[in-house]
Amino acid sequence: MAEERSLDLVEVAPLAKPPVCRIMDYGKYRYQLQKREKDARRKQKVQTLKEIKMRPKIDDHDFNFKVRAVRSFLEDGHRVKVSIFFRGREMAFLSRGEEVLKRVVAMCEDLGKSEGTPKMEGRYMRLMLTPVAPPPKSAGKSVPRSSRDSEGKEKPASDAKPAAPESPEKTEVPVEDKQA
Repeated sequence: MAEERSLDLVEVAPLAKPPVCRIMDYGKYRYQLQKREKDARRKQKVQTLKEIKMRPKIDDHDFNFKVRAVRSFLEDGHRVKVSIFFRGREMAFLSRGEEVLKRVVAMCEDLGKSEGTPKMEGRYMRLMLTPVAPPPKSAGKSVPRSSRDSEGKEKPASDAKPAAPESPEKTEVPVEDKQA
């Protein structure tokens, strides 16, 4: 039957009684299988590991700058290793390093969670942060931020133009600072 249709006879279950065979185009089957595997690999989320190094006596500006980098890594879906490096007598004050790591976790708790507690590895105290899953996207249209009131509810649409700001000093312009 397979030869008449110019197809292949493929043994599906050799241990069954009687053995099960199937008449099919084996080349086409292999092609579709490879295509499915390629699609599965494409949809796979690759999670890389990023590392941020700090010191126990880090200044506020430097700390905020590095936390901003950690937050951007977590937003992009990367795992982040936060390391505190101790030199010389700083090894006697490990609690300062723990405080710095606790501040990092507190500032990034909306985007990531810590994997365990800080661990000492030689002169480094390390902590891993893993991104939390983003909130599920709603099926309806999102309402632009400008058409919501202060409580987040949608404002009624009006045809009148908004009033111009009273003075230029009170005008606020949102600024996005994306640094990696």
